[in-house]
Amino acid sequence: MSALPGDFWATLPLGEGVTPLARDANGLAAFDKPAGLLSHPNDSRDEARALLTCHYDKEAQCFSWMAADGAARRLWLLNRLDSATSGVILTAASEKVARAVREHYAKKQVHKVYQALVFGRPQKNSEHWLDQLAVQKKGGRIRTATIGNVPAQTVFQLVKHRQSAFSTSLVRLEPRTGRSHQLRVQCAKRQLPIIGDQTYGDFALNRAFAKANQTKRLFLHSLETSFTYEFAGRSHAFKAAAPLPREFTAVY
Repeated sequence: MSALPGDFWATLPLGEGVTPLARDANGLAAFDKPAGLLSHPNDSRDEARALLTCHYDKEAQCFSWMAADGAARRLWLLNRLDSATSGVILTAASEKVARAVREHYAKKQVHKVYQALVFGRPQKNSEHWLDQLAVQKKGGRIRTATIGNVPAQTVFQLVKHRQSAFSTSLVRLEPRTGRSHQLRVQCAKRQLPIIGDQTYGDFALNRAFAKANQTKRLFLHSLETSFTYEFAGRSHAFKAAAPLPREFTAVY
């Protein structure tokens, strides 16, 4: 790829609280997205609360902005997180690298790890979840049901259980498929609703927990992403990890 301007990474118009995690020589980069920020703006009104606070081209799937010297710059978005979910999100500084990584994603050869704080205690400490989901997109909103024909697989593991005013568990989730709202729906189906889930969760418990702990966030975090991709005739290993946010550690 052509050399990037020397100040390219230092002058990105990052959204509030976005933290760089890792990048490689090809221009592949990972950031830690806080809960509440959009992966990308849906229109110009959303730019102030997105990963990058600038224009986003939905067709090209890239951000664009003008540098201080008037040069046009772009950054390609490689994956998305729901606005309520925090953690690892990937970008690329060139279209060629973006295409190579997206091809790798399409082959389902990306290892992703999430952690979530859920209500309840699982019956087993580890399981392989396999469900058939139905994903519907209507009026710009996504809803996923547990009765359908779209396979969803997740490897589940209990990290820690805590019994205090609430019965809660910190769990590790490794999705083997990438369905919309997959982890949230699969947890809810097993009576382990993710704390703060306003769509599939336990609304009464959410309200009580938020009042007791002074936090309303969705307790789902993209902890780690790793894979090896092919680019320019070589294999390149990439790994990024985002530490658990303080909201998790404060209540657990």
